Amino acid sequence: MGALATAAALAGVAVFSASSAGCANPGQYVQRDGYVELVGGCIDSRDLPPAPPAPAIHQGEPSFFQQ
Repeated sequence: MGALATAAALAGVAVFSASSAGCANPGQYVQRDGYVELVGGCIDSRDLPPAPPAPAIHQGEPSFFQQ
C-alpha cells in the first residue's frame, strides 16, 4: 500500500511540474539543407554558454608551427 501511495505522489509531482513549467511553445525540429534545427521553444540564447572561440590558423607558416 505504501508503494502505491508513493507512486501516486510522484506522478502528481510530475504532472504539476510539467504543467507549471511556463513554456507554452515546446518548439519543433525542422530539417533544412541537410541539418536539423529547433524552431521555437522556450530556450533563450542568453541562457546558453558561449561557444568556444575557433582556433586561429596563421597563413604563411608551415603546418608544424600551427597549434
